[in-house]
Amino acid sequence: MSGRVYRLHSTLELPLEEVMDYFENDPDLPPEVEDVDITRRNNTLIIKAVSADDNLSKYTPTAQLKASVTENRVYEEEPPRAGAPAWGEEEEEIPSELVEFACFKGDLETVLQNTALQYPMFLVLREIALLSEKGTLTAITEDDGDLQATRIVEGEKRAASVEVVENPQQNSSGDSGVNWRDNKFIS
Repeated sequence: MSGRVYRLHSTLELPLEEVMDYFENDPDLPPEVEDVDITRRNNTLIIKAVSADDNLSKYTPTAQLKASVTENRVYEEEPPRAGAPAWGEEEEEIPSELVEFACFKGDLETVLQNTALQYPMFLVLREIALLSEKGTLTAITEDDGDLQATRIVEGEKRAASVEVVENPQQNSSGDSGVNWRDNKFIS
């Protein structure tokens, strides 16, 4: 399988327990990925590809998905708005619990790191995005010579396309920046 990831932006958030359950239930991984190593360091979750190819050096860093882990309070029902009058009645506590969330947020180098097996690990991230109820995943990838656009919003695939446009900023003369060499304020 060939493939490359050119652009990627993610704002995905899903309960850490769901991510762990996904990998514990032996998901269908791309053929290049034999397994994944999951490591948690403080508030960072790292999901690293284990190559199925024995020719890949053990010193070659394989692609990994990186997520920050945060703790959020989840209410069983909507909490009352702050500043609402209580009218002298005793406030009833709304049942809630603290839930750890895996947050795959950022661009290509932040969420999907290293280039060996990068496209297969993007396919894994795409499957995780389909589980997420919050956030989006957008990407431009290449598979067998064809550019593909991916857009997943709150766990649902949405229409996406790749559009090539002329960028007017490329035609500027470059005089809009600061000339650091001849700046009178720097001595």
